[in-house]
Amino acid sequence: MIPETSNRRGLLLGGTLTAAGLAAMLGTGTSVLAATAPKADAAQDIQILNAAIALEHEGIAAYTIAAGSGLLQPAVVSIGVTFRGHHMQHRDELIKAVEALGGKPVAAKTEADYIRELNVAALKNQTDVLRLALGLERGAANAYLGLIPSLGDAYHQVAARMAGDEAFHAAILGNALGEPIPTQALMFGA
Repeated sequence: MIPETSNRRGLLLGGTLTAAGLAAMLGTGTSVLAATAPKADAAQDIQILNAAIALEHEGIAAYTIAAGSGLLQPAVVSIGVTFRGHHMQHRDELIKAVEALGGKPVAAKTEADYIRELNVAALKNQTDVLRLALGLERGAANAYLGLIPSLGDAYHQVAARMAGDEAFHAAILGNALGEPIPTQALMFGA
């Protein structure tokens, strides 16, 4: 199983990536995309945006692989396909942002790469698949929340909305796994 600090959180928060360029990434429409960072920061923004696109590619691949695994009940496949659609919308907005900055969006890896990286061979049943998805979604929610303090005022709401999407996914997946409702508040972003 993948821990809550999955690849998504590590790539967004670790390495050479900083939150400064994430502002363009978090755009959801032309008004937000038009408010991108100055040209001097374009290369850094493109790097961060492409890392985020790569993470959305990973999420899309995870749900696609899960849907075709034969391990899920039809109702669970339907939920996963819906979540995959959300990630596809995120990816498409990120691609627009990279292109607006004059960059080239990163391409998805092969399905075989994702199968290996997500350790799909270890998934034996629906519970295993749901736990993988839950770990990815919790990690994504925490990553977006961790970036909000570094963003300019114009992007706080957009970042919070993306974190909200991921937290919503996590809540649905946790419920499907029969996890109890947490008794403590402030469960994300710490």
